[in-house]
Amino acid sequence: MTKARKLSQFSLFSYKSADDKNIIAIIDIVRTGIAFHDFENIVGKTPFSMAEWATYLQLSERTIQRNQKEGRPFQPIQSERIVELVMLYNYGVEVFGDKENFNIWLNSKSIALGGKAPKEFLDTMFGVGMIKDELGRIEHGVLA
Repeated sequence: MTKARKLSQFSLFSYKSADDKNIIAIIDIVRTGIAFHDFENIVGKTPFSMAEWATYLQLSERTIQRNQKEGRPFQPIQSERIVELVMLYNYGVEVFGDKENFNIWLNSKSIALGGKAPKEFLDTMFGVGMIKDELGRIEHGVLA
């Protein structure tokens, strides 16, 4: 088994800096799996609870706890979802100017999203894409 790579920069995961070199580095990280201590660092920088992360990663909280206890990195599929959610979160903070405003938006019901809060959609890649598109509209002043 390949050893999980240590993440040195939370900011590596950004749509704006996603050039070929960074994408290749991200692919390497995803393929080897995100180490649990790096995941804990990510959890500490986002507003999502461990229960929410479990939902977003399609894992039980118990499986996440077992990974922590056994020091196992996340599988590539979960690592990819972690990276995508971090990229989305970093983009949202950039669009809203700070974490506080973005966190409020994530939890606020939106007419554009059928009366649901944006974070309710983060458990599927289609939902992540929809929230990314909504952030793009907000960034460019195109509101429904």
